[in-house]
Amino acid sequence: MRLTDIKEIRRLFEMSGFSFSKSLGQNFLINPAVCPRIAELGGCKKGVCALEIGTGVGVLTRELAERCDKVVAVEIDRRLEPILEETLADFDNVEVVFADVMETDLSELIREKFGDSEVVVCANLPYYITSPVIMRVLESRLPISAMTVMVQKEAADRICAKPGTRECGAISLAVSYYSEPKMLFKVNRGSFMPAPNVDSAVIRLDIKRDVPLPPDEERQLFRIVRAAFAQRRKQLVNPLSAELGRSKAEVAELLAECGIKTTARAEELTLGEFMRITGKI
Repeated sequence: MRLTDIKEIRRLFEMSGFSFSKSLGQNFLINPAVCPRIAELGGCKKGVCALEIGTGVGVLTRELAERCDKVVAVEIDRRLEPILEETLADFDNVEVVFADVMETDLSELIREKFGDSEVVVCANLPYYITSPVIMRVLESRLPISAMTVMVQKEAADRICAKPGTRECGAISLAVSYYSEPKMLFKVNRGSFMPAPNVDSAVIRLDIKRDVPLPPDEERQLFRIVRAAFAQRRKQLVNPLSAELGRSKAEVAELLAECGIKTTARAEELTLGEFMRITGKI
């Protein structure tokens, strides 16, 4: 069964009466080279289990199932159920859970389905929900070793951006707090049906075993980061003064104590420097 063949996809759609949902951001892969690379570079192999977020017609699901001990896929669209029953019929190590990933207790799901096995997350994420899903996985501190996802190229650039670059933003620092992000490869827009208006890219986030701050300081850190990047073109003194309810002079002194220029802007700071500010506060 060639699930990247347009004729095969159309046959499946006609059989089930399925139609694309714009609200769910559905663009299905028709490039046969992409999903095998996601599975391989995502760390899928014997002895490893995979949690997939979103199945489409099961193109990536099948690649994961061929390599991993077990695959559990969380899919929001129940209309795909008859299609997946056919496309995944050859695999007895796949389970599809029809649920909204944003409302699912992923920690409990992993514990129940995978036990103590090593787990990786793989996904072809709809553009509109990329950041919320990634941050939900990271903030939940799931027992996973890596998360490999395909996202809009622009989002991939932001997530993997280094401090001091134009692309660096709050999401860049948040992701780098929990993981080591890496750009893997680009996927052009013609690889999808229907074709989106932008290109995509596959990134891998290697999860850090330990995060440096306790939960209360962590919340304060991201409060400061969000405030700073909300006015990224202004010197850091201005947004932090407003956010912290302190005078600009007090904030300037605080920055100086942290070894940070009082004229610095958010995109110039490293995660470590934002953490120093948090510690001083």
